[in-house]
Amino acid sequence: MGTKTVDENGLRHDEETTDETVATEPTADGTAEAAEATEGAVEPAGPSGVGQGAGAVVSAALGLVSLTGGWIGTVASARQSLVGQLETSQSSKVATMIEKGYGDAWHATALWAGLFALLALVVGVVVLARPAFGAPGRPQAAWIKSVSWAGVALGVIGLLLAVLKYTDVLLGLPATG
Repeated sequence: MGTKTVDENGLRHDEETTDETVATEPTADGTAEAAEATEGAVEPAGPSGVGQGAGAVVSAALGLVSLTGGWIGTVASARQSLVGQLETSQSSKVATMIEKGYGDAWHATALWAGLFALLALVVGVVVLARPAFGAPGRPQAAWIKSVSWAGVALGVIGLLLAVLKYTDVLLGLPATG
């Protein structure tokens, strides 16, 4: 049986081994049992970065949801619109009807978008800061950094737009009088 090894220069070498050398592992009852060695199987030396990659993708997705709106923001807006309609009567002023029916719903949408943006920002920053607290000498993959920065950027933009919508600077209610 032959094995392939790689030296410090990156050159591959084939080595001949005999079948007489079989690795044994003790079992729970103390007896030795032959372990099957698979050719080319390598144990990872440390963390693989899968969690950081997932966090980066989640950050970018949350940032995108903060910009495009999500199901929960739509439901909150519709609920607030219904509450506003129930709180006003037919004899209410037009300004009150618009504020309760549409303004509060607009603010609810902005609030949920801001929460998603803030969450995207926090997750992105945590993923970017993670290597400082992880295994030394193990660099973060470039795609993880890129996607994390995208999540942070989308979170900042989403947070800015949410604040502008909530304060009625962006697309405020029409004047009624």
